[in-house]
Amino acid sequence: MEHGGDLTLAIERFGGTHDDWLDLSTGINPYSYPVPDDLPLSTWTSLPARGAEEHLIAAARQAYRIPDNLAVCAAPGTQVLLSLLPTILPEGPVVLASPTYTSHRDAWTRESRAPIEVSSVYSLPADAKIVVLVNPNNPDGRLIDVKSLIEIARTLSTRGGYLVVDEAFADVVPGATLLPHIGTENVVVLRSFGKFFGLAGLRIGFLAGEKTAISRMSGLLDSWSLSGPALEIGARALRDSTWQDRTTRQLIEDMADLTVALSEAGLSVFGGTPLYALAGLRNPKGLHEALARRRIWTRIFDYAPTWIRFGLPGGPENLKRLTDALAEALKEV
Repeated sequence: MEHGGDLTLAIERFGGTHDDWLDLSTGINPYSYPVPDDLPLSTWTSLPARGAEEHLIAAARQAYRIPDNLAVCAAPGTQVLLSLLPTILPEGPVVLASPTYTSHRDAWTRESRAPIEVSSVYSLPADAKIVVLVNPNNPDGRLIDVKSLIEIARTLSTRGGYLVVDEAFADVVPGATLLPHIGTENVVVLRSFGKFFGLAGLRIGFLAGEKTAISRMSGLLDSWSLSGPALEIGARALRDSTWQDRTTRQLIEDMADLTVALSEAGLSVFGGTPLYALAGLRNPKGLHEALARRRIWTRIFDYAPTWIRFGLPGGPENLKRLTDALAEALKEV
């Protein structure tokens, strides 16, 4: 599976309609931010105003604790931003902390800059110019501490290089973000809106960091790259700290319940974040297909044949549905 979140293949192979399925193939919050019903008509009918984008970026600065010495730009999803990174960052050897979100490798490879993949960033090649890592990592949740990240960034900066950190899942891991700690180091940080706020269809992403790199990225983004509704809803959600705090607590509690359920079913949970759990077993493909026959879609990985990932079911009823399905499905594996 290249990505989770698309039920097209599931429905083609196993039948049913979209509403029949429990999609656990992503790390998207099942308790999405409530879409406001009071958006002005002009939000839909007028071209997005520059002030609306500035308002969104100001809200992102506050929510992500981005210091004034860093620049920020917004785009229709971090996928757009990470695909453009190879065109704005300096030439030189690229190192990717793996295994991880494969779109990073694909983006650099498309630009004839295939990365050197390493299992640890604590011992980097001496000529590394660009280091790319996901923190916390997707799919295993591996976390690199802020002090180590700053040391890596300083080393790369002396070479004229950059550290790229994808913080797509940092919202739900307190203390994980590097952003408040960046000084003069050459660092760019990707932040995803849709995963934590559960509004992936809005397509909002941010790149924050060293000003020259962000200026180059901004120059590649078209005018009106974000829709009016995305700008308005995104700004409201990012400023709603009460909802964010309450939701983070809910996700942590739900993940504890999911981990217990998976463990009691006999799966070995060895990684994840409050938005997804990574488990291991001998035949994850068999379990994936057995659950799919019960209209539950999970995530398996071509590069890790013993891994299977579960997103949060979203409430006791869906957790029971998964628990019951696991009991039946594991008999078929």
